[in-house]
Amino acid sequence: MKEQRSFVDNSKGCLFLVPTPIGNLEDMTFRAVNTLKDVDLVAAEDTRNTKNLLNHFDIPTELISFHEHNTAQRIPELIEKMNQGLKIAQVSDAGAPSISDPGKELVKAAIKEEIPVVPLPGATASITALIASGISPQPFYFYGFLPRKGKERTQALNNLAKREETTIVYESPYRVKKTIQDLIDNFGGDRQITLARELTKIHEAFLRGSLDQVASYYEENDPKGEYVLIIAGKPEEVTQAESDDDLVGSVDKLIAQGLKPNKAIKEVATQNGLKKQEVYNLYHGIGEE
Repeated sequence: MKEQRSFVDNSKGCLFLVPTPIGNLEDMTFRAVNTLKDVDLVAAEDTRNTKNLLNHFDIPTELISFHEHNTAQRIPELIEKMNQGLKIAQVSDAGAPSISDPGKELVKAAIKEEIPVVPLPGATASITALIASGISPQPFYFYGFLPRKGKERTQALNNLAKREETTIVYESPYRVKKTIQDLIDNFGGDRQITLARELTKIHEAFLRGSLDQVASYYEENDPKGEYVLIIAGKPEEVTQAESDDDLVGSVDKLIAQGLKPNKAIKEVATQNGLKKQEVYNLYHGIGEE
């Protein structure tokens, strides 16, 4: 095992993971701009989109395409260049590389070759939506895009419905209505949700409420823009407290099954979320007038 130190002299090059704005170009950091100017090559998900970004910030660095359809070809090329000492920045069209975008394969290959991987902080849709959702921000579970159909989608929804953490899902405007209905079928219409769209852009908006309320809203309004769905976790089940007579009866039942009285009292207290002393006093009539 060897610790990777990001900022030391190295005979090899380096892979910089550079987040790009998710809408508002002012969210580009000074460090991101300087890094893109300093590297030898920028590996971009879509060179046309990234070219516009580079032109906006007067960045002359050469571009090369790196997307989900050419990873097998590009990874060996990029690794060879970095082994020769070149510094390469990887970017996606928006947000951080690897998060619902290409990236993870190149990162794994660089790590295997002991090439330093340096991540830059920056814009990301998931956290931006989460902190403004009004739903508990932690713990949270990031899922990304759901499978579009079939057994994989059904299984994913079933699993997510059971999670107690807040869940983050990405969705397009073309499928968001169907996804809301699928969520109702699996999570129940009372589950709270926030839909964030067009984050950081002029038409940024948040829709907050229950799944049933959101479904009603979209009966009269068409979804627009890319969406981040922040879904509240599964509510903690509240056990209906037993009456005093039921508690005493539960203790007697356990004693009849062979438990000693104190053990039975402790068991009933635990099952009902009560202190042992409360059940003990109740069972023995202590404190009654």
